[in-house]
Amino acid sequence: MKTDIHPENYRLVAFKDMSNEDVFITKSTANSKETIEVEGVEYPLIKLEISRTSHPYYTGKSKLVDTAGRIDKFKNKYAKFKK
Repeated sequence: MKTDIHPENYRLVAFKDMSNEDVFITKSTANSKETIEVEGVEYPLIKLEISRTSHPYYTGKSKLVDTAGRIDKFKNKYAKFKK
């Protein structure tokens, strides 16, 4: 493998999902002013609004969107402009 291909600040960083308090650690170059201690080790902290543990696609808790009703509303709203 090639040497010196990663940036200088490529290090382990803790990402925290704020919606369910899940923390996972991975390598990143993201800058952070906050830190968090995980299992006795201190890591830079990046806060997330949504992650793989809270995203509806991955959790299977997706919301059903009534697309047929939305299409009908659109057609009714713009039917008066039809030639």
